[in-house]
Amino acid sequence: MMKKHSIKISNATRYYPGAAKPAIDDISLDIAPGEFMTFLGPSGSGKTTLLSIIAGFVTLNAGSVEIDGQDITNLKPHKRDLGVVFQQYALFPHMTVSQNIAYPLRQRGVSKAEIATKVTHVLDLVQLGDFAHRLPRQLSGGQQQRVALARAVVYEPRALLLDEPLGALDKRLRDRLQLEIARMHRELGMTFVFVTHDQEEALTLSDRIAVFNNGKIVQVGTPTELYQRPNSLFVARFLGESNVMEGSRPATNIIVRPEHINLKALTSKCSEGELSKTATITDIAFAGAHLKVGLSFSDGEIGSSLITAGNPLHFQRGEAVLAVWSQANQHTVASEGCVPDSGKR
Repeated sequence: MMKKHSIKISNATRYYPGAAKPAIDDISLDIAPGEFMTFLGPSGSGKTTLLSIIAGFVTLNAGSVEIDGQDITNLKPHKRDLGVVFQQYALFPHMTVSQNIAYPLRQRGVSKAEIATKVTHVLDLVQLGDFAHRLPRQLSGGQQQRVALARAVVYEPRALLLDEPLGALDKRLRDRLQLEIARMHRELGMTFVFVTHDQEEALTLSDRIAVFNNGKIVQVGTPTELYQRPNSLFVARFLGESNVMEGSRPATNIIVRPEHINLKALTSKCSEGELSKTATITDIAFAGAHLKVGLSFSDGEIGSSLITAGNPLHFQRGEAVLAVWSQANQHTVASEGCVPDSGKR
């Protein structure tokens, strides 16, 4: 188990030449020692820029970055003692797996005996012990990314920064590598900072998620907090599907997740604590463990319901139904805008 380190970002701002607005705008965020923090957001929202600032690849126009209270804002990347993994594996094609992993240790002047010990350890960590003497071209994409992960942690950096590391893999491999990364985080105990635009990936891996939009962090929380209690329509819609209803108070909306929507006949009556809205079924799709039922509500809003596979669906496409949900399963947000979350604990 490696020593755990904290990262503190204070009022970070970065302008790119010629841009109309900053890539990141006055962002503050505390990342706890050993935490798996994910930066989630659409393309151009600032998440990769902030990761690059932590790594030292991009400089700040204002603000600071600290590790364990040490200001590293002006340190060169190689002085920060951070591991970085990109979507591109960036392995040396003429080196074996072991040689690729050993490279950062050789650069640091580590003895041959210690290199051998550390390389063997991380090969076991990424479950590639039998591939030590293969060249990168003899490996699958998932295996190459494991080598890149091993190379990034072999010298025990203070934190591991991962920029869309699974973006080049197909879904089956992505799902498998997600589990591997989660296991590595548990076993190493190291601080991980992970960038993705994939909501499911963020929900699966993270201790906390920072949601980015237009250069700002708009909410920070655990996967459960963000999914169940989004602070804005943007977060609700970006982090999973949502049914949006007009709220009872001015300038508010009600959010209900699809798994909480039940479908009943129009003549049905609601039980105590239930609310309802008429809708027309627009689509019925088999989605493995669920049936996804597309809905067009009476006010023109589009939504959906998830029905557990195996449960009967008594309605057909084009049929009018009553969409019913428990008041306990709805969440109210402002109709427009959002309140930025500083991310501080």
